[in-house]
Amino acid sequence: MAPERESTREAARERTLAGATATTRSRPRLDQPRPPRRRLLPEWDPEAFGRLSERIARFLGTGRFIVWMTIVIIMWVLWNIFAPRDLRFDNYPFIFLTLMLSLQASYAAPLILLAQNRQDDRDRVNLEQDRKASERSIADTEYLTREIASLRIGLGEVATRDWIRSELQDLVKELEERRDGHVVFPAERSHGRDVDDR
Repeated sequence: MAPERESTREAARERTLAGATATTRSRPRLDQPRPPRRRLLPEWDPEAFGRLSERIARFLGTGRFIVWMTIVIIMWVLWNIFAPRDLRFDNYPFIFLTLMLSLQASYAAPLILLAQNRQDDRDRVNLEQDRKASERSIADTEYLTREIASLRIGLGEVATRDWIRSELQDLVKELEERRDGHVVFPAERSHGRDVDDR
């Protein structure tokens, strides 16, 4: 039995070397997701970044930001004018201050635009929901209008209290006349009152 095993192993080894089997190559499985690829750029949550940009944009649009910015600029200028010469880091034309303000503005503008885009998206969703609610309320109003119209048509055929009262008064008058011996035929009564009382 041992020689048969060795001959089978040698045959399998020869086929493997010759490329006859598919077991040597690893095939990706289609029933499982691919493993995540390594990325060179860091990943972030776009919603968290959007919320942060909205908070920054809200802060940039307040008076508190203007006050703090003014205080920092005044302190910067005063330090670079009155501090000892070896402690000054930005001399008179204040080029570094200009660079810092430009850098702040270059970041503030996209953050404000991002916050506005997010607000536009929210406004679009709210507008769509308002439009759907308005369509539903219009449909409900039309349904109620049709129902009220059908009720009015139905009430037109119902006897009113005044009409019933007038009919009862006519019957009482007729009964009194019969009792007195004076008989009035129904054809002699006026029917115009029936039509007017309804």
